[in-house]
Amino acid sequence: MNEKLNILAGEFLACGIVDLFPNAKIDRLTLTDDGFRYSFWLPKQNKLSSNDFSTIKNKLNALYCKSLNVSYTKKSLNDVKSIFKNNKFKLYQINQSKLKQFNLIKIGDKFIDIIDSTNDKKLPNPNFIKLTNISGVYFDNNAKNEQLIAIDGWAKENNKAYKEYELFLNEKSQRDHRKIGAKLELFCFDKLIGQGLPIWLENGTNIKFEIENYCRELLFKNEYKFVQTPILGSVDLYKISGHWNHYRENMFPVIKVENEQFVLKPMSCPHHITCYKQQPHSYKELPYRIAEFGIQHRYEASGALTGLERVRQMQLVDTHTILMHSQIESEISRLYQIILEAHKTLGTKIYSIDLSLHDPKDKEKFFDNEKMWQNAEKQLEKALKKLNVPYKKVVGEAAFYGPKIDIQMKTVLNHIITISTIQLDFLLPERFNLEYIDKNGKKSRPVFIHAGIIGTFERYLSILLEQTNGALPLWLSPIQVLLIPINDITHFEKTKKMQLELLKYNIRAKIDNSDERLSKKIRNAQLNKIPYVLVLGDNELNSNTVTYRCYGKTNEVNVSFKQFLNKICKDIKDKK
Repeated sequence: MNEKLNILAGEFLACGIVDLFPNAKIDRLTLTDDGFRYSFWLPKQNKLSSNDFSTIKNKLNALYCKSLNVSYTKKSLNDVKSIFKNNKFKLYQINQSKLKQFNLIKIGDKFIDIIDSTNDKKLPNPNFIKLTNISGVYFDNNAKNEQLIAIDGWAKENNKAYKEYELFLNEKSQRDHRKIGAKLELFCFDKLIGQGLPIWLENGTNIKFEIENYCRELLFKNEYKFVQTPILGSVDLYKISGHWNHYRENMFPVIKVENEQFVLKPMSCPHHITCYKQQPHSYKELPYRIAEFGIQHRYEASGALTGLERVRQMQLVDTHTILMHSQIESEISRLYQIILEAHKTLGTKIYSIDLSLHDPKDKEKFFDNEKMWQNAEKQLEKALKKLNVPYKKVVGEAAFYGPKIDIQMKTVLNHIITISTIQLDFLLPERFNLEYIDKNGKKSRPVFIHAGIIGTFERYLSILLEQTNGALPLWLSPIQVLLIPINDITHFEKTKKMQLELLKYNIRAKIDNSDERLSKKIRNAQLNKIPYVLVLGDNELNSNTVTYRCYGKTNEVNVSFKQFLNKICKDIKDKK
């Protein structure tokens, strides 16, 4: 994205708004993932909607034809306050910034604004500016303040770049997991239940169960012990772990019951430590690996909620390992290979790998023990180097208790999100007084590793849907086989028997007995990305054969039902 061009396009838009509505008060320009957003205040009598975009574009064209002069200058704090003395929104920004000198842009004789950077003096051609959305926003993102209007848009240098970007954004929009999820009826949200609380519908639940079953098999063969712990934890538990002091703003409010205080579980590590402490352990038992598909709750501001990518309730493929210091390097390598295997099987591609470190200057966010941090970070980086994988160091992104390896993926909204993670922790063993009996018969302090193999089901499904555009492999597809009887009356009974036979083999088969035409049913199945569509008439049902069509293909194949059953069972077993 050309930031300078979009900054100037946003300022040009604001200039046009002020020219159309002399009583308007400009607020601020912000850059977005795709372009720009400009917010401003209008008197109540001035109504504005997306239907007015053509009027705004006409105004911009008229101003563009005048070849307005664009100039830049620097002004002192007092001068800027004088310029914007009748605009309380700008005055608030000026006072908040604490700057002594400001950069200003002037377009024509009337429009002036505070600008961060750019010295481009040629206005962008309105024909290559796209206005995409209009919405209501609260001033300074505070619901107690006045509501403003925000217009989103983007700009390009020429017609070729404009057309290419339009096609790119259209494809990106189609790959948004929220749109795919709604179209395929995978999940939904309901304000009556609560914001950020996903509801897994039947189709989404089918996918989730398949991923869960796969992860259970993967972890089981890697010697993980599965546990199930409560959805609540006492305040005292999180005070010992340190989360109460370092993570409290991400927790839901305290629940008081008689003489006890609880919070909804934001993470499972303290619970898993309790499982370990139920009996003494020898060095022969280490590494001691625990896994859980744990339901967790974390408070997220409503403005940060983004489909399944960022929610308030989540289910994490959560693992913890208790081990000796001498086992750190080999265990991190083992976990990394497990994560790679999971992503390869499930079909997701990693974007980048971060080594997230603490900020030694921040004593509030990170536990204050510099020796512990240096040791942990050295160990983690040593393991990464031995794995010979490219990574970048990111200061300030560690957990409060230790550094971590973050496996990152990129969403269609250009968000870089953490999917899988490996976190090295020397702190919690100290705080919970964890021990094991070493080979000399003495008590020793173990190390703790947190690992999210694919992160949360919610966030993982969001990236899986976007990377596959909803066209999931057969074994993961919510509906694997769609049966379409040619005649809903004469063919339904035998079609139903075939469906029940498929269900016996755990094949997710459905019948489309809607009133749509046959061609429309087939088209709907393609739009819903169903791997196999079986069209069943007299020939098929009387001879116990099937005529099937695969997703994305137009040719039809006729085989015996037994051959089809054997093929699909093998493909599902092979995770195709």
